[in-house]
Amino acid sequence: MPRPTLPTPVSLTLAIVLLSVAGIAAAQPAATGARQGLLNGAADPTAVAVTDASGETVYYVAATGHGVKLLRSTDLAHWEPSGRVFKKAVPGWARRAVPGTDGVWAPDLSYHDGLYYLYYSVSTFGSQRSVIGLAVNKSLDPASDDYKWEDRGLVIASSAETTNFNAIDPALLVDEEGRWLLFWGSYWTGLKAVEIDPATGKPQEGAEIVAVAARSDRQSTAIEAAFPIFHDGYYYLFVSWDACCDGAESTYKVMVGRSRDALGPYVDAAGKPMLEGGGTLVLKSSERWRGPGHNGVLTTDKGQWMVHHTYDMEHLDSQRILQVRPLTWTKSGWPEVGEPVATP
Repeated sequence: MPRPTLPTPVSLTLAIVLLSVAGIAAAQPAATGARQGLLNGAADPTAVAVTDASGETVYYVAATGHGVKLLRSTDLAHWEPSGRVFKKAVPGWARRAVPGTDGVWAPDLSYHDGLYYLYYSVSTFGSQRSVIGLAVNKSLDPASDDYKWEDRGLVIASSAETTNFNAIDPALLVDEEGRWLLFWGSYWTGLKAVEIDPATGKPQEGAEIVAVAARSDRQSTAIEAAFPIFHDGYYYLFVSWDACCDGAESTYKVMVGRSRDALGPYVDAAGKPMLEGGGTLVLKSSERWRGPGHNGVLTTDKGQWMVHHTYDMEHLDSQRILQVRPLTWTKSGWPEVGEPVATP
């Protein structure tokens, strides 16, 4: 989700012409500006796989939007709406904490100990006045008797007066030692993590906030959207760099580093620490897809996929759309992604 420290101009281009081997195709202008369409599409997605009562695998995605959008699929290619987490666009407590907000950003959805945990963030564009909240549910199927979202409220807050970080873009990891760790952050001093009490889903009393990634050595502090996973002896920290939300001019990209410990230090493939601006490229813009980023990783017994958002240069009016790509690993142990599972 968007959180630059300095505003970036929105393109006023009415049409964009793409040159390709197939010829020249005009990209459709967005019906609303990129910044005005922040809650449209399926931005900042995260996914889980669920086995339903009939034994079928069903995939659910949670994404930025009014009340948090939920999408459902049985093949990762065709998605349909599956309701919202909150009836209101923003939970009342969060609207009071962050005046002027009109939607919920960057949810993180995962399953642990019989509950689905959905961390979410509420902010306004470019502001450090932000909050992270938590909602839980026993089921993701609206037809289930167990389907009922319980909002547990505030987890972490930030402001210019109280913190040096921005409390958005949460991501929960339960590491191989059984520690519950919440990652978050955007711009400012970078990405943080803290140990979570499994009983509450909130920070352990007295837990230290740990810095895990930053871009302090660079002109831009544009780093956000932490997503940690464990693979083959390493913890991998996916992050997004640069401008997320400028339509055809977006420069968002996915970077990664790894560590033997979930709290770091993370380094890239060249050995540069992520706390010093390190990061190995995983996915960047192409001729058709602009600003791919804010990814999650879906792991099942059938394989792994990266879910992320991107702008489609042929359908800019759709804003940031959901994209799913197969994720594999190189012999040296670094992630790489293939072509999209489906193309609009």
